[in-house]
Amino acid sequence: MNLLITYGTRPEYIKIKPLIEEMTRRGINYKTLFTGQHENIAPKDANYVWKMVETEDENRLNAILKNCLSIPDYIFDDVTHILVQGDTTSVLGLAISAMNRQIKIIHLEAGLRTYDRLNPFPEENNRRMVSSIADIHFCPTEQSKINLGKENIHEKVYVVGNTVLDNLIPYKVTCEYQNIVLVTMHRRENHHNIANWFREINDLAGEYPELSFIIPIHPNPKVQKHRHLLTNLTVTDPLPHDNLMKLLVATKLVITDSGGLQEECSFFNKKCLVCRETTERPEALEHSSELIKHYSLLKEKFNYNINNYEIEDGNCPFGDGQSSKHICNIIEQWK
Repeated sequence: MNLLITYGTRPEYIKIKPLIEEMTRRGINYKTLFTGQHENIAPKDANYVWKMVETEDENRLNAILKNCLSIPDYIFDDVTHILVQGDTTSVLGLAISAMNRQIKIIHLEAGLRTYDRLNPFPEENNRRMVSSIADIHFCPTEQSKINLGKENIHEKVYVVGNTVLDNLIPYKVTCEYQNIVLVTMHRRENHHNIANWFREINDLAGEYPELSFIIPIHPNPKVQKHRHLLTNLTVTDPLPHDNLMKLLVATKLVITDSGGLQEECSFFNKKCLVCRETTERPEALEHSSELIKHYSLLKEKFNYNINNYEIEDGNCPFGDGQSSKHICNIIEQWK
């Protein structure tokens, strides 16, 4: 087995990092490819770095697909399996590129679904298409496996938990509930309404001066142009993942549209107000998350949850923080 592990964004790298470390410990053969979407914030310690080439007047999603489909053949020399993580457009492009070369596709974080093609967009479409051509599916939860079963995908489907939790074990012992509210907001489907979300959050920060609202603001220009609305918050540049986790374990409540933070909040028993119309992580809604479908509903939900922020410690629905070990145990059986 000659494995090519791919990533292009910081969240993707965070989720494959513990898997790479476990494979290195076990001597499992692999090489890595960084596709370069988050050039300034994602690590580049890869065997291969493929520079994203974009033009200002071209659809960004099409540009990413074109770049992934134009990766030269030598990068795939001797590769028998390619691992893609999640649901970005580069994941879809790389999966198609591998399929066209008859390379087996391993999909990490397989089976997430909202059954709404526009929420999140384009991720819901990407992951459905990847599932249809993948050979091996590593699912974070039993529900994800059930979702694949509904699509008649039954072979080589494994429930392993989510690898993002593997990074969190050292932090859990320091969990507490300080007067901090962590805020993140960046998703494409929120861009048209992000000014309204920011105004509501800024008003909340003004109404609760005893709380410190902190937002590591996303570098996307469509988010940055509304930065001036956040007068009552502490606005920072994007934080390294370890610094973000140190902030998360100290926080009392989280306001976000992130998928990954829903998992991390669940692991740390933190209430998470999810500013989206739907979520591909319904398991968290039964544990730590609450869906806020419209910005006009945020204040009411915040007012309740800030006074009812504690969650009874229980089993996290997204795994035990040992996902990389579970995956490597499976991979070693293929040798």
